[in-house]
Amino acid sequence: MAKNNTHSQFETTILRPLKSGPDDLSAFIVLPNSASAALPRRGRTSVDVSMNGYDFEATLEPDGQLSHWLPIRKDQLDAASVGVGDLVSFSIIAVEKEPEPAIPADFQQALAAAPEARAVWDDTTTIARVDWIHWIVTAKQAKTRAKRIADACDMLASGKRRVCCFDPSGYYSKALSAPKAAE
Repeated sequence: MAKNNTHSQFETTILRPLKSGPDDLSAFIVLPNSASAALPRRGRTSVDVSMNGYDFEATLEPDGQLSHWLPIRKDQLDAASVGVGDLVSFSIIAVEKEPEPAIPADFQQALAAAPEARAVWDDTTTIARVDWIHWIVTAKQAKTRAKRIADACDMLASGKRRVCCFDPSGYYSKALSAPKAAE
């Protein structure tokens, strides 16, 4: 395997999202462009993070500007003894092998009911599965999410291994972005 040259160190201020989000999102940072540029992809990317010396694994989200943002939970802030507004030292490096993504329950149920789709799903790469799931979970409305799940099963059943019509970086569609920061 090639040497992992994705390591970046930087300092940045911890931000609070203007609106509360899913998954106990208490805070976030936007990566400097140089740190994001060192990563292997513009879409969701798993990284090992050191925040003020506290180490954890996280998934960076694309910000629609060819960069990434890092969601930070309250327990992670507490473990690193940092808070919103603090200038904090970060070190990040892409994981050597992207972990298998968790399949949302509604999509899991749809795949179970579509054996042809499940067979293609099982034969795709981890990165392709990350992109399929990202496409599904970024739907803003329940109706859109349900349609994307049905469309995913249809596309997979027809042999399509990558999701079409989805820019995982959000750059071309501007569909993805970091949260707006509170003042």
